[in-house]
Amino acid sequence: MGVDYYKILQVDKNANDDELKKAYRKLAMKWHPDKNPNNKKEAEAKFKQIAEAYEVLSDPQKRAIYDQYGEEGLKGQVPPPGSDGGATYFSTGGDGPNVFRFNPRNAEDIFAEFFGTSSPFASMGGGPGGMRGTRFSSSIFGDDLFGSAFGGGGGGDSYMNSHRAPQKAPPIERRLPCSLEELYKGTTKKMKISREIADASGKTIPVEEILTIDVKPGWKKGTKITFPEKGNEQPNVIPSDLVFIIDEKPHPVFTRDGNDLVVTEKVPLVEALTGHTVHLTTLDGRNLTIPINNIIYPGYEEVVPREGMPIPKDPSKRGNLRIKFDVKFPTRLTSEQKAGIKRLLGQ
Repeated sequence: MGVDYYKILQVDKNANDDELKKAYRKLAMKWHPDKNPNNKKEAEAKFKQIAEAYEVLSDPQKRAIYDQYGEEGLKGQVPPPGSDGGATYFSTGGDGPNVFRFNPRNAEDIFAEFFGTSSPFASMGGGPGGMRGTRFSSSIFGDDLFGSAFGGGGGGDSYMNSHRAPQKAPPIERRLPCSLEELYKGTTKKMKISREIADASGKTIPVEEILTIDVKPGWKKGTKITFPEKGNEQPNVIPSDLVFIIDEKPHPVFTRDGNDLVVTEKVPLVEALTGHTVHLTTLDGRNLTIPINNIIYPGYEEVVPREGMPIPKDPSKRGNLRIKFDVKFPTRLTSEQKAGIKRLLGQ
């Protein structure tokens, strides 16, 4: 039985030109001898097979003959019945015009024509040092130093992984809760993870690692910190990126609105009309005294400039502090109180 070119390129028999090019690109890059100095003999054989499969399947005439008669008919091992002028596309090799004779081109020449260079790995240093290892397997990441556990990504079918070009495993995303004080001043968090890495023989071994996250002043909820390829390693899969996503813990006094801080102050009606003083402790521990001399009406807001959150791009600048008010109206008034209010406020 002849060679299955479709299986070599990992495409189906209806693959179009774009699918063939994509398959050849991945496999040729993977098995180029310059990229595999430790198993160069095997790589050269696979590289030659891949080039031959692509040469046949990307040529409509060669592909048509291969689909009908297989590799034996293509290479003249089996004279196809009734063949005539169709054989003139191939060298007859002295076997007569009724025998197809396909002589594969040099694999390096096909590669050079496709990529524009015969050795694209020279600038990467060559060999495994030129590109990241591509291993990943499913497991559970260890607890961080603050007690939260997070899980790893899956690996996939081992047979399929060993017969396809490396693919990036999906990122692993985990929340990183931070207090408003930490986001105001900035902080450093250290996270301990456990993962598996592959040694030179391909065997996976467990390791623990401490990741340091420098939380910058003013960072917002949703900010992402990425540690590239910190997932587990498994053959033929590029490890996942580990992504921490900033989350804000609720604060008993302040809420955040962009770069502004918002606080709600309860104030009696009499002080809303006659004057009120707000006393606040800031997120960095300073005491603020803010007199309110205006009449505080429903919906009134006092803005204190530059007492909000640091602006991430320029921590020397800050948003504003916005003070909202919850005016406490009395539930009952005596006749004398009502009369007094009318005298004071009546027109």
